[in-house]
Amino acid sequence: MTKELEKLRIDKYLWAIRIFKTRSLATEACKAGRVKLNGQNIKPSYVVKVGETYHIQKGIEKKVVKVLDLLDKRVDAKTAVTFYEDLTPVEETYGYKSMFHAPVLKRDRGTGRPTKKDRREIDDLKDELFLNDD
Repeated sequence: MTKELEKLRIDKYLWAIRIFKTRSLATEACKAGRVKLNGQNIKPSYVVKVGETYHIQKGIEKKVVKVLDLLDKRVDAKTAVTFYEDLTPVEETYGYKSMFHAPVLKRDRGTGRPTKKDRREIDDLKDELFLNDD
């Protein structure tokens, strides 16, 4: 680790290890509170330290990343993987992908609008299908 890499911003690090496509997207994620350290939101200018674990939310995808070494320049994906450890639980890794394979809920044509009871049943069914975070 060189002298200048002792201080590296979190937004630049997340961009360099290819979590975000652009540095501005990484900055926006930090500002929006989608990058956390120990449950606390961190600013884009936060200084990354080796050994820290960050929780990152990118759309519906959630990642848990532990810093193994600092990287300030964007490199290819194979090299970038060596600078962090992905601690994302398996159920979260593939959980968001399963939403794309979920059954499509449709009502029969001509049945009219759902009643209040129908609406509650539909909502309960959607909660069971899509919110299995428990």
